[in-house]
Amino acid sequence: MNKFYTLVILLYLITATVSQIKNDDLNSNPCTSKETCSDCITANPQCGWCMKRGNFSYHRCDFVHRLSDQGCFDQIFYPTPSFTPLLNEDLSNKTSEDSDPIQLRPQRVHLKIRPNLPYSVHVQFKQALDYPVDLYYLMDLSKSMEDDKEKLAQLGNQLAVNMRTITSNFRLGFGSFVDKVVMPYVSTVREKLDEPCTGCAAPYGFRNHMKLDTDANDFVRKVADTQISGNLDAPEGGFDAIMQAIVCKNEIGWREKSRKMLVFSTDSGFHYAGDGKLGGIVKPNDGDCHLDRSGLYTESTTQDYPSISQINHKVKEHHVNVIFAVTSNQYDIYRQLAEGQSPLIEGSTAGKLENDSSNIVTLIQDEYLKITSAVELKDNATDNVKITYYSSCLSQKKEETKICRGLRVGNSVTFEAKIEVTSCPRNRNEWNQTILIYPVGLNDALIIDLEMICECDCEKPWNEQPYSPYCERRGTYECGICSCNDNFYGRRCECDAKEANPAEEEQSCIHGNDTKCDAKEANPAEEEQSCIHGNDTKVCSGRGVCRCGECECYKREAPEEVTGKYCECDNFSCDRNDGKVCSGPDHGKCECGTCLCNDEWTKADCSCKKSNEDCVDPRTNKECNNRGNCKCGQCQCEAKGDEQYTGQYCEDCPTCKSQCEIYKECVQCRIHQSGPLSEDADACNQCTINPIGTSEFEVTEGEQLCVFIDDDDCKFQFKYKYDETEDIILVIAQNTKDCPEPVDVLAIVIGVIVGIVLIGLALLLIWKLLTTIHDRREFAKFEKERMMAKWDTVCTGALAPLQTL
Repeated sequence: MNKFYTLVILLYLITATVSQIKNDDLNSNPCTSKETCSDCITANPQCGWCMKRGNFSYHRCDFVHRLSDQGCFDQIFYPTPSFTPLLNEDLSNKTSEDSDPIQLRPQRVHLKIRPNLPYSVHVQFKQALDYPVDLYYLMDLSKSMEDDKEKLAQLGNQLAVNMRTITSNFRLGFGSFVDKVVMPYVSTVREKLDEPCTGCAAPYGFRNHMKLDTDANDFVRKVADTQISGNLDAPEGGFDAIMQAIVCKNEIGWREKSRKMLVFSTDSGFHYAGDGKLGGIVKPNDGDCHLDRSGLYTESTTQDYPSISQINHKVKEHHVNVIFAVTSNQYDIYRQLAEGQSPLIEGSTAGKLENDSSNIVTLIQDEYLKITSAVELKDNATDNVKITYYSSCLSQKKEETKICRGLRVGNSVTFEAKIEVTSCPRNRNEWNQTILIYPVGLNDALIIDLEMICECDCEKPWNEQPYSPYCERRGTYECGICSCNDNFYGRRCECDAKEANPAEEEQSCIHGNDTKCDAKEANPAEEEQSCIHGNDTKVCSGRGVCRCGECECYKREAPEEVTGKYCECDNFSCDRNDGKVCSGPDHGKCECGTCLCNDEWTKADCSCKKSNEDCVDPRTNKECNNRGNCKCGQCQCEAKGDEQYTGQYCEDCPTCKSQCEIYKECVQCRIHQSGPLSEDADACNQCTINPIGTSEFEVTEGEQLCVFIDDDDCKFQFKYKYDETEDIILVIAQNTKDCPEPVDVLAIVIGVIVGIVLIGLALLLIWKLLTTIHDRREFAKFEKERMMAKWDTVCTGALAPLQTL
């Protein structure tokens, strides 16, 4: 078992470390700002502390893999989780008389973890067969429940028999309640106090009639012998009764290891904390047992009703399941106490009771099975500890849940409890806690002795070295660093505050006018202001430590470095382009936060090329084709109206007219005397081109073909090319147009008429044919009927003489 947990711990640490390495460049380092070992290990689960003695110029608190790379190999304090099972007995299959059943495993463990590093503990639950059940029936005995009492007396034996089919180890008890014997809850008139209703007993708060026992016949007798009582208001004092029934462990007879079930039966609502003021009762309920020898609640008239939270606290403390068996008119009220993600009373359920309680046996049995078919884990973790539960229950899919349903006796389920210390408590005494994880309603529990790693071993008193020689005997050596005595400071306590002013030395480590950083030549107040550069008031620019008035810069992984008298310079915080410092080494380099660009580059991040040669179109030898400006070696094209040029050299214009469209109207006008320019002779003569007409039209290499449809739906075409010798555009057009054959309208009209006539004749012939066929069929039918009529006449004449005879 120990080997298994060790393997799990190693796998977890390896996975977490690899994951952190991948994300180092994406996230800021939470470790480097920590200056003590305890602050370091509580900052982040991947932070480690270098305890190496000597001049360690890097951050002592850093990610573990970085400390190793920086030369701190075997002197790293990096605490890992420690899990030790203390009690891990096997689960019980069946309840035994010799020993208590075990339904939760393990039973006790010791867990040592550091903050923000979760550790998973696996908890196994299995309900033992024949587990003891203690059922205490708490009944409202006001007048309205008279028929319910009689029905319970009749069904008492059946209840015991049915419950013993579930478990043979079953005990039954009985108690009743009415209300506080003060106004306005009951009438305080003498006659009413003695007999509030005909045949009724005097009112009382709560009475225990029968201690938990196996004798079902005694239960029936006690229920039958108990008299009904009465009160004035509708809500009853049921919460007083619930409190006493739970906390009076010996008087009621609750067993330590049993399923404790409290059946609360009523047809009315309930009084709760604060209602007692109506009767002049202001003393809060103390949650203690107050039963006399006869089982009567003695503090009914002196203590207020308990609150819902008090009931819930006692239910959890004593592991009691409350079953609210109430009538339908009260069901919704009590259901609010029992249901939901966070029920007001833990482990409780609500069921509908018939008006005469005739279904009480099945209700209790159903609610018991509902309770026992589910297991829900709870804990008493403090605010500094977070526990998250996961389980696959009876399925294969693991999910976040603390409850499994649909269980049967013998089913085993495993929960994963992920325990995380979110922060270290301020009180050192709370660094060691005892946490209970328990199933609701059961006395079983996993006890976790939790030890929080909130300080380093090297910080503990027995590991400190007071007046260490390494610290010039001026301080205490711990965790690789010196904690200096009063009046001494520095890495090894080498600086004496009596000979120098620490405040002034610290100011000398602040970036500013260092020509005035001499305390002997200037006023300290003026010197402090003169040593502050802009808004930078950090010692050594926040990237180093001040050692006796001089900055010692933190070292970084090559090639990054921090330099300067005040650690104000570096070679990695310059402007970047595409993630590269100063656009990369080919463009420039970073010196003291400023890019020094190479000769051919400019701009703050060295991303701007000085030369314009990349903007010249090699085809036209023009810069951006005279359609834009060259900036940083790239053309920025201009927009002119609807024309927007694009491309590397502003050579493309998706919104511009094509050359074919530009020449189209001139070709139409001058070659074919058509188009919009043909109506105006001056406009036609002013065309920018003079197309050449030809009868032989063929497109050769280097020429662009243009084809359009003219106003008369005839196709005309032309071509153009650039004449390099003349530096002009030549447009050559075909003299003739390709027109479609004319449509013979007369032939079409005649054809349509002939078609209509032929279709009409065809329809007439079809109609005539169908009519003829129909007439012939009718005639044949008529002939057949006529022949049948003749035969009937002959037969009738022949039979006449026979009829006479």
